[in-house]
Amino acid sequence: MDWKIFLTIFGAVFIAELGDKTQLATMLFAADKEVSKYTVFFAASAALIIASAIGVLAGSMLSEYINEKYLHYIAGVGFIAIGLFTLYNA
Repeated sequence: MDWKIFLTIFGAVFIAELGDKTQLATMLFAADKEVSKYTVFFAASAALIIASAIGVLAGSMLSEYINEKYLHYIAGVGFIAIGLFTLYNA
């Protein structure tokens, strides 16, 4: 395993996930006194693992047909579009 790549991906995803809707929703589920904190933790972890697996599979499949350079451009334009959409609706 390439630890430099591992830590880069971990850091990027960790920072992106801090304070997002997923973390806030998980926090609200955990605040319910009648719900097991272990259940919340394992359910949220499983959901994030499956969502990540879908991302990895989609990226792997797309890279078979689209040059990596163009995938970076597409992702960049996508992020900019989401940002503009968010600003427009704010």
